[in-house]
Amino acid sequence: MRIYGDSQSGNCYKVKLVCHLLEREYEWVEVDILAGETRSPDFLSRNANGKIPLLDLGDDGYLAESNAIINYLAAGSALYPADALTQARIQQWQFFEQYSHEPFIAVARFINKYLGLPPGRADEYAAKQEGGHKALQVMERQLHGADYLVGDVITTADLALYAYTHVAHEGGFDLTTYPGIQAWLGRVASQPGFTEM
Repeated sequence: MRIYGDSQSGNCYKVKLVCHLLEREYEWVEVDILAGETRSPDFLSRNANGKIPLLDLGDDGYLAESNAIINYLAAGSALYPADALTQARIQQWQFFEQYSHEPFIAVARFINKYLGLPPGRADEYAAKQEGGHKALQVMERQLHGADYLVGDVITTADLALYAYTHVAHEGGFDLTTYPGIQAWLGRVASQPGFTEM
């Protein structure tokens, strides 16, 4: 199993983290997005959308989109239970991550960490703060009195949101006002097999 990814990308980290928690062996192929490697003809022949992470399944082809990949890898494990309603609740949080969380927190982090907060993108960076805090408030409400986002055990919903939340400070988001999130981050990081980004 081969994974194409960027070691500093939260979306790619999700996949690596699931592999470690499930003790799945893989080969990591580092991809430099800033150098345009995802737009090369070779890469586009694997994923026409030109994005990472990308899972190479050999004879079964390729699988893209981070949350699809982690749910596929975790299928049949406690991280992604077989119950249809539980799966739907996990996916609910994963859609939230992609549409209400990542566009603010991950993009602000990208502008700051990857691009060095250039003056031409300072207004865009500032504009991401309100939406990012709105997403964090939704998570904080869910985690108030709950250990995990879905039920009482860690699932791929938690891993999907952990990836960019634990580095939200790199996008200018102060997590000290979110005690529920801070406690949850600690619980995720204490899982057997956990690996850092």
